[in-house]
Amino acid sequence: MDEDERAVLAEFVASRAPALIRVAYLLTGDRSSAEDLFQSALSKIIPKWRSIRHADPEGYLRAVMYREQVSWWRRLRRRRESPVGVHEPVVADPAGGTDLRLALRAALWQLPPAQRTVVVLRYYEDLPEAQVAELLGCSVGTVRSRTHRAVTRLRQILPDSELLEMQR
Repeated sequence: MDEDERAVLAEFVASRAPALIRVAYLLTGDRSSAEDLFQSALSKIIPKWRSIRHADPEGYLRAVMYREQVSWWRRLRRRRESPVGVHEPVVADPAGGTDLRLALRAALWQLPPAQRTVVVLRYYEDLPEAQVAELLGCSVGTVRSRTHRAVTRLRQILPDSELLEMQR
């Protein structure tokens, strides 16, 4: 990689890293795991930077992050461990909507990782079902059923949420 390519890569990372780490955080639920996921995906695209830099490097990096996260789940499933997290209590905040966002975030962590990822991709990333299925390596029907189960569970956890009522 020559100096010009390094400069373009450095500029891309500097400008897009915060947004990409936020997406990784939604997928992993932990700041350090999100940074690890971002770093791992970035290390996989650097050797291909010359060929992807003129196309859609952010989309390519996001796809690598999603696939990497799916691989991590599969490894976790084989270990048969269930991470138990301590969630912050949801406290009412005078700033409009903050309490709802905190409650929704806490509810998201109660979903299984596969359902949480589908919710993030469908509603946060606003991706169509077919693209989510392609990214996760599953069928569109699987995406639909995971989305349905996730939204149903979120409605159980947050029965009074106007945000979830919009999805009906």
